Amino acid sequence: MKRLLLVLLLALAASSAWAGLARPLAHDEAAEQRMLAITRNLRCLVCQDESLAASQAGLARDLRAEVLKLVERGYTDQQVVDYLVARYGNYVRFRPPFDAETWALWLGPYVLLAFGLGVLALTIRSRLRRRDTPLDAAELARAQALLSRNGELE
Repeated sequence: MKRLLLVLLLALAASSAWAGLARPLAHDEAAEQRMLAITRNLRCLVCQDESLAASQAGLARDLRAEVLKLVERGYTDQQVVDYLVARYGNYVRFRPPFDAETWALWLGPYVLLAFGLGVLALTIRSRLRRRDTPLDAAELARAQALLSRNGELE
């Protein structure tokens, strides 16, 4: 058992020694920093819940390289985002703009909340009404029969 643990520790140490430092994508540090700043606000099209900067998917790597090329060509941040939106749609943004295509995305949670609160209010209101309603003669007689059968009422 000790030998197996020693072999595993040696293998782990050797693998970490072979792992090198991550190479920068660009020769210009400022261009790479701009690329990372832009891609932090863009969605990975494969992972969908990760930013383009953090994703390790192949498409994400390709898109980061594409963004870097655009930055090195002198595109502004907005031009880079507009280029990606033109190719992939507003879905590539983490915060899409409020427009005719995305109104349901922005207003949907508020509509569902209002609907839920309305259902809750109606339910509470109907229960309060039922609680305040006295029993009619037939219901009262049935309740007395049930209680007297169990020996509760004399």
